[in-house]
Amino acid sequence: MPRPGEVSLAHNGVLFLDELPEFKKNVLEVLRQPLEDGRVTIARATTSLTYPARIMLVAAMNPCPCGYYGDPQHECSCTIFQIQRYRSRVSGPLLDRIDIHIEVPAVRYRDLVNQQEGESSRQIMERVKGAREIQNERFRGKKVFCNARMTSKHLKKYCQIDQKGNRLLEMAMAKFGLSARAYTRILKVARTIADLEGTETISPHHLSEAIQYRTLDRDIF
Repeated sequence: MPRPGEVSLAHNGVLFLDELPEFKKNVLEVLRQPLEDGRVTIARATTSLTYPARIMLVAAMNPCPCGYYGDPQHECSCTIFQIQRYRSRVSGPLLDRIDIHIEVPAVRYRDLVNQQEGESSRQIMERVKGAREIQNERFRGKKVFCNARMTSKHLKKYCQIDQKGNRLLEMAMAKFGLSARAYTRILKVARTIADLEGTETISPHHLSEAIQYRTLDRDIF
C-alpha cells in the first residue's frame, strides 16, 4: 500500500535537502508536482491516492564539485564541463519552481570576531510578523494565506508595477532568458519585499532585489 513519504510528512512545514545535486535526478523531478500543486498523487493499477504536500522547500548545494568555484581564497580545481554537469543535475523546470536561489559566500575571519551588533532576531521577527499580517488582511476570505500562493488573478490585482518597473523586468527577462514561471516568482518576491517595508506599491528597487535572488538563472560562463 502506498504510504506518505518525506514530502507529505513535511506538509505545512519545511523540507530541507542538503547537497541537492547528490539526490537522484528522478527523485528531484518528482518534487515538481508538490511544489506546483501542494499535493502528491500516487497511481497504482487498482487505485490512485493523493496526499497533501504543501511544503516550504529549502535546499543547499555547492557551486561546483570541489566547492571552491568563485571563492577568492581558494582555487577551483574543476573544469567547466565538470561544473556544468554538476549543476545540470538540478533541472531548469525545478529551479523555476524555487522562489529564491542565492549565493552564500564563506564567512571571513574579521566577521567572525566582529563585536558590532547587527539587527536582532526579535527585530527581524517583528518585521516578518508585520508582513504576514498585511498578507492575512489582503487575502482575508480568499483561501490564500501568503504571497507565495497567489494565483494569476491575484498577481494582476496585487502586483501591479509602473512603466519603469515593467522596463526593468523586461530587460531582466531578455538578458537572463527567464521563463514565465520565473516572472511570476519575481513578482511574488517583490510583493513580499514591499510588504516587509510596509509599502503598498511595488517599486523598481523591490523588483531589482527580487531579480538578484535568482542567481542560478544566469549563465556562469
